[in-house]
Amino acid sequence: MPSHLSADRPAPQPPERDAVDVLINRTRRLRGDVDAVRRDAALVDEDDPQLRWQRALCELAVHHLDDLGTHLGQLKEGPPPGTAEQPAQNAERAEQGPATEPQAGSLLSRVGSAEWNLLTDEVSWSEELFEIFGRLPEAGPLSLDELPSVLFPEDQPLLTTLVTDCLVDGKPIDGEFRILRADGRMRTLHMMGEPVLDADGCTASMWAVLRDVSELRRSQRVVRRTGDTLRRQQHMAQTERRMAVELQEAVLPAWRGSLLLPQRGPGALDVAARYLPSHASDLIGGDWYDALDLPDGRTLLTVGDLTGHGIPATSAVAMLLGALRGMAVAGIEPGALMGHLNQLLEASVQPALGSAMCCRFDPVTGTLAWAQAGHPAPLLFRNGAGRPLPSPDGVLLGAASSVAYEQDEVTLLPGDVLVLHTDGLTHRSDRGAGPEALLALAPRFAEARTAQDCVRTVVEEFGGTERLDDACVLIARIGV
Repeated sequence: MPSHLSADRPAPQPPERDAVDVLINRTRRLRGDVDAVRRDAALVDEDDPQLRWQRALCELAVHHLDDLGTHLGQLKEGPPPGTAEQPAQNAERAEQGPATEPQAGSLLSRVGSAEWNLLTDEVSWSEELFEIFGRLPEAGPLSLDELPSVLFPEDQPLLTTLVTDCLVDGKPIDGEFRILRADGRMRTLHMMGEPVLDADGCTASMWAVLRDVSELRRSQRVVRRTGDTLRRQQHMAQTERRMAVELQEAVLPAWRGSLLLPQRGPGALDVAARYLPSHASDLIGGDWYDALDLPDGRTLLTVGDLTGHGIPATSAVAMLLGALRGMAVAGIEPGALMGHLNQLLEASVQPALGSAMCCRFDPVTGTLAWAQAGHPAPLLFRNGAGRPLPSPDGVLLGAASSVAYEQDEVTLLPGDVLVLHTDGLTHRSDRGAGPEALLALAPRFAEARTAQDCVRTVVEEFGGTERLDDACVLIARIGV
């Protein structure tokens, strides 16, 4: 309903129809694209807060685009014929019924207009406004005194302030309030209006446009709620990751890169290692590595991988690696040590599965004694060629009770390179799993002068974004 204040103003020029048609087509295409994204989002996991938030945003965008499309359609059609100028046509149209009824929930059925005449106490409501209030036209429109009776009690002071400021101070109306319809449904209305002045500049009436924004506000609440849930989950995930990283830093050996062992010369070990996080997940896995100079002059070499991610996995690694170090220092051989670790996992409060390898190297004899629990075999590189060592029997840690783990021995020669790794190192999206890619590095290992050089070669080959899981690699080079 146009304001009477605009009667003396020059009429604005209508926009070109072709330009409006272009905007309508753009809006329709954009609405279709957003709706397609919304339908796709409806098929995803309901428990994912990020996807729920995305779907809520799509629904809110669809509401806005629907309203925009309707506004543009009205702009193209031009203003409706005035009721005062064409009473006969309007009466005939009322008898025949509308040519096109507005769809339920459309913008046309959610916007109504009203005018309250202060001089005659007449009140005029559009048909749409009766529908918004759930009120029969026969019951008549509500006066300004009656209007607060259908509002929520806490919203009544706001309406009173808006109407008073408009009638007394001439301020425009722009506010929202909630009404309770006769059918028990609550609706949120956005009211905009202004006073209508007579020839003497006094307020003669007040006109307003009321829009039902219930669905729009509902969509906005869903967006806020899902956004809050997403932010809380992201904060919790960041906190958990930080704690897991700090715990992992405390658990893995204090040395990073190369380990300086007291032995020097032929037969002495040169050790280097690296932990490689997965780029496919922000969670910290249960991979570990360690090398430890033992009291009897031998050296412990170990790598392993526990199932799970985050704080539970790193906590289990802390328990397992602490026990492994203690038993190695006590002189327990690798095969028996694996059996004790298996019992420890079985007795833990949070049972887990894991693979592990434990090696004990004697620099005096060059003997490597080792045992494994469902773990990839060590790779031995000698004279520019590599091969996996035959694996002694050993099941995954935590998979069975009272199992024995076999132990094997191999003699290492000066210049040999021994590679221990977890299976995540060779699990990549661009190739199959297996040691073949590592074995192909034999010529480059033969040219390397230190274990750290070998580790750098591995990182260059396997440190990219294609890796699907966390991984550890530990390389021992026998001095020449």
